Amino acid sequence: MKNKICLCLIFLMSLTGLYAQTSATKQDALVLYHNGKYREAVQVCEEELFENPNRVESYVVMCWALVKNKQYAEAEERASEGLVISPYDLRLIEVLGEAKYYLGKNTGAMEQFRKYVASAPESGSRVGIAYYYMGEIFIRQARYQHADIALSSAVKKEPLLDTWWVRLGYAREMAGNYYEAVAAYDEALRLNSSSVDASRGRERVNAKLQ
Repeated sequence: MKNKICLCLIFLMSLTGLYAQTSATKQDALVLYHNGKYREAVQVCEEELFENPNRVESYVVMCWALVKNKQYAEAEERASEGLVISPYDLRLIEVLGEAKYYLGKNTGAMEQFRKYVASAPESGSRVGIAYYYMGEIFIRQARYQHADIALSSAVKKEPLLDTWWVRLGYAREMAGNYYEAVAAYDEALRLNSSSVDASRGRERVNAKLQ
């Protein structure tokens, strides 16, 4: 009897050691994503989904990585799959919008971004990004006043991104709001004095004001 107990204990200890070793060597998909290792992150997420097809976190990180890796069609497909499992996951809603944006599907992308900003808390980490993409879509559609509103919301959330201020300046310039455009270009140059786009935009607008 004692021998059987000892054998069981040894077996359980070996399993525990194996599990600990596996856990130690298994890579974290989110860490890989933050380190710019997008293909590796996708691979880890694929393995996780093979083990648990309903793991929403794996879909989220995978889609973020696919977008960063410019695999937009794959990101659209996998985000849609994830939303079947978790229809109200705001992270999947937003990243699906990004995928559709890069695929040129403006209407579908706008729908996703509107869903996201309507439900996300003010402190949501991707609210600014969603407004930025909405602004870019409005620019594509030559709806510059709408782009001004969306991009103004974007820079309010993320005020230190000079490229966003440049795009806000461009939207205002195209809408004929020249003084407001100068203000946006000036802010971009304050953040990044070497911004060629901001300098050229400011020169264009100043020429129109003279």
